[in-house]
Parts: sequence; C-alpha cells; structure tokens
Amino acid sequence: MADLPFGFSSGDDPERDKRRDDDSGSGSGANPLGSFGISGDFDMADLGQLFTRLGEMFGGFGTAMAAGKDSGPVNYALARQVASSSIGATAPIADTTKSAIGDAVHLADTWLNGTTALPAGTTNAVGWSPTDWVDNTLETWKRLCDPMAQQISSVWVSSLPEEAKTMAGPLLSMMSQMGGLAFGSQLGQALGHLSREVLTSTDIGLPLGPPGVAAILPDAVENFAAGLEEPRSEILTFLAAREAAHHRLFSHVPWLASQLLGAVEAYAMGMKIDMTGIEELAREFNPATLADPAAMEQLLSQGVFEPKATPSQTQALERLETLLALIEGWVQTVVTAALGERIPGEAALSETLRRRRASGGPAEQTFATLVGLELRPRKLREAATLWERLTQAAGMDARDAIWQHPDLLPAAEDLDDPAAFIDRIIGGDTSGIDEAIAELGRNRDIDGSDSDSGETGRSGGSVDN
Repeated sequence: MADLPFGFSSGDDPERDKRRDDDSGSGSGANPLGSFGISGDFDMADLGQLFTRLGEMFGGFGTAMAAGKDSGPVNYALARQVASSSIGATAPIADTTKSAIGDAVHLADTWLNGTTALPAGTTNAVGWSPTDWVDNTLETWKRLCDPMAQQISSVWVSSLPEEAKTMAGPLLSMMSQMGGLAFGSQLGQALGHLSREVLTSTDIGLPLGPPGVAAILPDAVENFAAGLEEPRSEILTFLAAREAAHHRLFSHVPWLASQLLGAVEAYAMGMKIDMTGIEELAREFNPATLADPAAMEQLLSQGVFEPKATPSQTQALERLETLLALIEGWVQTVVTAALGERIPGEAALSETLRRRRASGGPAEQTFATLVGLELRPRKLREAATLWERLTQAAGMDARDAIWQHPDLLPAAEDLDDPAAFIDRIIGGDTSGIDEAIAELGRNRDIDGSDSDSGETGRSGGSVDN
C-alpha cells in the first residue's frame, strides 16, 4: 500500500511542521481548518457553514450520547458539504449535449451487440455535472468507505488496555465524533477533486452510480479531449462504448458488484494494529491530550495506530485487483472489437486511457486514499491479452460464458500464463472430473472388497465373472 487509509499519516512528513505553522498562523494564508484535515485551498467563504455544522455536532453531542445514537464512522453530511464547496457553481448541461450523449450511448450499444454475448445493460443515458456525480455516487462510496473507517475507529480503541480506556472515559466517544468529522472532510475533498476528473460513472471500474444509468461528464470529457487529435464525436462515442460495456457486465453478472464490495470489506476486516506501540502509548497516556488538537495531531502522526498488512488483507487485495483487471480487460477487448474498424482513433484513445491508468491517475490515487487500497494497473494489459486470445481461440460466446460464476474466472496466476487457462477452456477443465472418477474408483474398491468377502463366505470362493 503506497497510501494509508484516509485519516492516517505514516509519520514521515517533513512538511508537517511547516503546514502546522501555516495553518495556525495569524497571517492571511492561515488555515484554521487544518486540524480537521481541510487543505489550505478550502473556500474560506464557506467557513460559516462549516462552523455551523461543528456547532450542531458539539451541541447535540450530549443528546446523542444519552439516546445511544451513533453518527457512524464517517460524517457524510460534512463530506457532501465539503465536496459541494470544492466544486463550486457549475453550469447546467445543455440539451444538445444531453442529446449527443444519448445518441452516442445508443450507437455504441448497437455496435457492442456484435462483439459480446451479454445484452445491453443501459436503461438511460445522461450527462452529469460534477455535483451530479457526487450526489449519484455517494451511496456507493458509503459502502466502500464505511468498512475501512469503522475498522480504523474500532480496532485501535478495542486494542487499548482497560486502564487506558478507563482514563479516556467518555472522551472516546468524542474522539469517535471527531474522527467522523475528519474522515468526512477528507472524503469530501477527495470526491470534489475526483468529480472533476472522472469521465463516466464507471471510470474507476466500479459500479458507483445507479444501475442501468450510463452517465458521462461533459466537462471532464472536454478537458480529456484537449490536446488530442481525434474528433470530439469520436471521443464521445469511444467513452460511451466503454460506459455501455461496463453496464453490460454489472447488469447481467449479478454477483459482480457484491464480489467487488465484498473484497473491500474483507480487506478492512483483516486490519490489525501493532499492540506493542499501543502498550507503549498507554504507559504514558495523558487524557488531557484528547482536548488539545495540536497534541492529538502529534500523537496520531507517530504511526502508533498505523494498520499493519495481514495475510487476509493480502488475499482480499489480490482478489480485488484481479477482478478489476478482468473487468477492465474485458471492456477493452469488446470495445476494441466494436469500434476498431469504425473509429480510426480507437487505438490511440485506448492507449491514452491505458497510460492514464498506468501512471496512477486521480481515480487510482483517490481510491487508495479513501479505501486504503492501491490498485495495480499493470495487470490490466495482461487481462486484456487473455480475453483477446480467448476470443480468438474459443469465440465470444465461450468467453462471455465465463462470467456465469466467479469460480470460472481466471485467477491471478492465469493473467501471467493465459495459454494454460485458454487450453483448459478449449479442452474443457477436467480437473474436477478426474477427481470425481478417482473418488468413484476408491468407493468401488471398498464396495468390491466388502462384496467379495460376502460372496466368499457364502460360496467358499470368488464370484465368477
């Protein structure tokens, strides 16, 4: 993991002291929100709204505790507010643009019909502004972020010795509230940034938006197209084809979304914290630290609560990386087959997107920051090669039939050796059959021995075949 989950610091940050001085200074560049994880470029005009939100949180803290209410590990109301402030005002999408997006998705779906056995999965084609993207994907981000945030907030508390818990007392609940604010503000910043970068609702390979809704972000597409030589209409059709191809998978492979989100949850649940650091901290624990934001920042930056990778996390990460690579590789294969002879710039556009992913673009960086997982786009090329060769060897029907069950999909090692996987598909995977025959043979031997013993006892000899 190159990036720690949001809310953590590795402790190796030579710029921290400088930022702290900037954030706490009295000059015009001071940032009073630094303690809440909000960067210096935050719109200061929105301070009133944020302080109102903070006042509501502190004002209702006692009531929430008395009622036993839990605001959750992430303050999503704050995340939504910070994201909106980061995005700012956006112009409405013109009707002509909406019509062009609808036409592009319809055309792409028509062409995809000849390159995949999976039927169309889009029921509506829309244009989204950055704000629309945040509003329509926030529910999925909750499912992605909650497991990691919940585990972060609960694991270290549960790991504290009882003495430290007693000393902290009700301040632990306050810390949970503050953690929700910190996570929420960082999530809002990340979503605000990502909303201006993503091209479609499936740009990071996950089904973030509503099912069946093919969404394209015109402003981001315009920025993406700047400097490219291909016509805007071809770029739009290319992106529409990728969006439509993703929706075919997510709509007609019912287990796919749950497998993706399940891998994220499994990764979070496997988190462990080094108890050595916790025990050392407990010996010198001072409850007054919890009331001092600067002391808390210094405490958290020491890396004491830094999660340690575990074998279960490694396995979950491998499953997620492999599945995302297979999705992206399949999309690239069917889109290239559908557009390759119709759009001259398809190869160049595919290569541009490949480089965008391989360089760790904003989507990968944001995913790593929010969820604590770093995707390895180097596997995308291997996955595309596997699907292309399988299509040539077995045809698109056999290729797409593999999505019927997760156990049929290529494993991580198959991406490095696609020939063996393709041979199994073409010749039929007989490993299960061989095992069944061997088991049947063992059962027959046992039955035969019993039968022979019985016949011998009755007739004094073996059965004459």
